[in-house]
Amino acid sequence: MASGDDDDPIIEEIDVYLAKSLADKLYLFQYPVRPSNMTYDDVNHLAAKIKPKQQRVELEISMDIMSPNYCRSKGEQIALNVDGTGYDETNTYSAKVMDKQTFSSIQATTNTSRYAAAVLRKGELHVTPLMGILQMRPSFSYLDKADNKTREREAANEGGDSSQDEAEEEAKAITVRFARPESEQARQRRIQSYEFLQKKQAEEPWVHLSYHGVKDGRSEHERQYLFCQSVDASENSELVKTPKEYLAMLMPPLTEEKVVKPVGPSNVLSMAQLRTLPLGEQVKTLMKNVKVMPFANLMGLLASGTDSTSVLRCIQQVALLVQGNWVVKSDVLYPKNTFSAHSGVPAEVLCRGRDFVMWRFTLERSVMRKEIASVIKLPPEDVKEFLEHVAAPRANRGWEFLLPTDVDFIEKHPDVAHRQNMLWLGIQSKLEKVFNFSKEDFVPKKSAQSDPVHISGEQRLKMAQERAQEKQSSLQKDLEARRGGSSVRVKQEPVSDREDEPMDTSSSSIPNGSVNGYPSATSPDFDHANSNGGSPTNTPSPELQDFVIKTFRKHFVLTLNELKRLFNLHVASMPVGRSVFHSISDHMLQDAILLSQQCKQIMVPFPAQTKAAPDEQKVFGLWETGEDFDKHRRLLYDVFAKNYRVRRNIIQARLAQEFGDVSKADIDRLLNECCSSHAGMWYLKGTIQS
Repeated sequence: MASGDDDDPIIEEIDVYLAKSLADKLYLFQYPVRPSNMTYDDVNHLAAKIKPKQQRVELEISMDIMSPNYCRSKGEQIALNVDGTGYDETNTYSAKVMDKQTFSSIQATTNTSRYAAAVLRKGELHVTPLMGILQMRPSFSYLDKADNKTREREAANEGGDSSQDEAEEEAKAITVRFARPESEQARQRRIQSYEFLQKKQAEEPWVHLSYHGVKDGRSEHERQYLFCQSVDASENSELVKTPKEYLAMLMPPLTEEKVVKPVGPSNVLSMAQLRTLPLGEQVKTLMKNVKVMPFANLMGLLASGTDSTSVLRCIQQVALLVQGNWVVKSDVLYPKNTFSAHSGVPAEVLCRGRDFVMWRFTLERSVMRKEIASVIKLPPEDVKEFLEHVAAPRANRGWEFLLPTDVDFIEKHPDVAHRQNMLWLGIQSKLEKVFNFSKEDFVPKKSAQSDPVHISGEQRLKMAQERAQEKQSSLQKDLEARRGGSSVRVKQEPVSDREDEPMDTSSSSIPNGSVNGYPSATSPDFDHANSNGGSPTNTPSPELQDFVIKTFRKHFVLTLNELKRLFNLHVASMPVGRSVFHSISDHMLQDAILLSQQCKQIMVPFPAQTKAAPDEQKVFGLWETGEDFDKHRRLLYDVFAKNYRVRRNIIQARLAQEFGDVSKADIDRLLNECCSSHAGMWYLKGTIQS
């Protein structure tokens, strides 16, 4: 041991003192993007501020705009983007040029207990603990300000183009929800969220500081506090330790590490743990996690040799049979006295809603989410959760049941299938009382009609004209008979090979085998003799055409649904027994529009997710009145044939491009006659989505 000391002699002993005057105020600044030989000591510091709790510092440092390395045009452009052309006290760059730079700090480390600043003087080492170590990097917040300015200018330009005549946004019904009491677990999650932390950081105010250079007298005075004010050893008790204590600090005693068994998530159960449970609990646990499963898969998950009869007895207690597959019961997923995690709805209400969804899947493979929601009237989050348990979304088909029908199980166990069917009948009767519906409302209607064939508007117009020419003589005789006050006669029409379709003057969905409400060429409802879906009696009468023309000259743009409403009002206002309109169908009403020569259909491109009914998607406009203003309407229709909603400035630009300078009065007249405004956008009348 002595020989080792001789090989490593002590050269010098230095006394170490702990200075505490600046212990809670001393920060070390690092500039990682700046070489160490290029300091900011001689650069003018314009401002400094700090958030002490967050240890966040910002420094504003001037830039040498006279330097040959400074691009003045770029500096002026940045200042213009940030502050705009006006002058304001809040401007970032008052000189209209980027003449300063902001440095913002981030913490290099959160634990500074092992770091200190030391000064060596006259053989004494004075150590001061560091409060924080901050890395100063350039801040580009001025770019965010420039982006905000750009967005404000764009919004102002768009808002300025809107007419003062635009209607205010319609009042909307608001659903009032009362917040539930916040649980301790939810509170902890909220406190740990990024949004909450950002809010708390923003609440701490900035403390503005005065900057003093390295050679400033105040800086020299503060540097004196880096030296220990008292050299008495008794006051530096932190550095006075016994050899045993010092050795314990250098080499702390080893603590025996406890081997902690890894804990899995609370909702995960290993197969080994699962098979230690009773058979009933195994089946229940599996069904709660999987939600829907064929019986064969369930048997594969259980231990080999498990009796299938016992499993069948257990599964009927926790699941119901849907299309040959087992779906977990609602009361297993939503036990009594629990609530929805999404909306706080009680478990009993959730069970009824989910039972309705499962019952619908016993009738058909696919269901529509909107139809489900309209019956059970639960929040959309809960409805989506019900469907996600047992179905998957499919394009144009709604939600389809997850698994194919397990015909093998139904054939092997007819007694179980019959018992489950009886259970579903009982559930159905309860649901009918709760939701006030009948099974017939949801029985899928099978149609023997073939796939639809598209018939364009031009083809329909041509067919209607040919049909009108063929039936002109018959129509004229009928009109003369009415005007002569003769008794009602039955017209002799050629017998068609189909029954005359029932009248329909209400909004209805598109029937199978038709396109846009018309039977296809291969449909059994299609009359090949007339080249149209209507019967010979559907030819529009002069009175009907006269009503159509007068109505469009008053309203200019109408959907088929709105025209039917106006027609029904017109018929209702006529004296009893004096009505000249008999058996007017939707097809006859549309034929009257197309044959009038003064109106045309506008092919408005509605969005794919539109909620508009088919009759609301058929839009017609007044085309020809003999006025010079007709060309303005036609141009407007052309604009709306490309987009179902446009801004006023787009319409104004198209009019100016085609017809030169158009007065504001003409634009206002055009929009008021043909359009409606909603939320700053213009729509053709009747096409605003509710």
